[in-house]
Amino acid sequence: MIFAAKLESWVHRQWAQRGIVPCLLYPLTFLYRAAAAQKRRSTVPHRLPVPVVVVGNIYVGGTGKTPVTIALVKALRMRGWHPGVVSRGFGRNDQGVRLVAPDSPAHEVGDEPLLIAHESLAPVAVGRNRFEAATLLLKTHPEIDLIVSDDGLQHTALARDVELAVVGARGLGNGWTLPAGPLREPPSRLDAVDAIVINTTTDVPFSSRTPRFAASSCFGACTQIATGEIDDIDQLAAKLADSNGSALAAAGIASPGRFFAMVRAHDIECAELELGDHYDFSKNPFADRTEDMILITGKDAVKCVKIPAIKSDPRIWMVGLEVELDPYLIDLVDQKAGEAAKRLGRHPEGRNDTI
Repeated sequence: MIFAAKLESWVHRQWAQRGIVPCLLYPLTFLYRAAAAQKRRSTVPHRLPVPVVVVGNIYVGGTGKTPVTIALVKALRMRGWHPGVVSRGFGRNDQGVRLVAPDSPAHEVGDEPLLIAHESLAPVAVGRNRFEAATLLLKTHPEIDLIVSDDGLQHTALARDVELAVVGARGLGNGWTLPAGPLREPPSRLDAVDAIVINTTTDVPFSSRTPRFAASSCFGACTQIATGEIDDIDQLAAKLADSNGSALAAAGIASPGRFFAMVRAHDIECAELELGDHYDFSKNPFADRTEDMILITGKDAVKCVKIPAIKSDPRIWMVGLEVELDPYLIDLVDQKAGEAAKRLGRHPEGRNDTI
């Protein structure tokens, strides 16, 4: 667990600069890009009967796509859409296409799709083939009039009408593609998307002519997973201060440092535990911890609640995350999706637009 997280951090540190290791690997980027180009040329996009919005990135690993997807689904529902969500379901041991139920095991559907289902309350399906996953969704939920793909910017087998690229705190790293850098596609790919979502408070310089919109994050309600009790993060901070208690912040996400920094911003001095992205909790990482309170992310909580020894631990609190998207970004997606719906001969029920 600790070794994997440290290795992951080391790799991203190498990718943040054009040092010795990236330079040695640079010749391999031509092979990677040639293989990716050949795959794109040989892939025939499949069109769904409803508009498709892809929320993706070009940086391998976490940039905060899933929280942005959840926020977008909620915002589009407020605009009158009935969205469904498709995802590959990274880390799942079942490669087939299936629906995500609230009680689905994370190892069968993936932790991020399960979190999306919990937080957005939208129908969700997973599968390596997103077109097949979306087809299953539309068959099962005929009310769906728009599909949001969590990740999938490079999954060209699914035709799309709107592309959003999320850029996180790591920016574009050293600007090189795999394996010498962290990018799945060259930086120029950002010029082809409809909008870039900046999901960080730090400055991430890069050039692109595509419109940029900010996504702001804050902690929402905190839930004690053993009892379901709900509290505010500042109230938890006050309880710790009053009791002179100790706290641990643990995160099995791609950029745990941001979670730790947000916890500290609420006056909680905490120890840190990096679990590594998509940590499966096959071993209880809290069994030997002595802290009075343990704060975890929603992505980790959907797995922890399935493990009796962890779920019954009263020290553990899930810290909710709320993402607010720029209203102009919602306007852009709403407009383009509406235009696509008209091209497809559809007009979603309940929507009152003039597109």
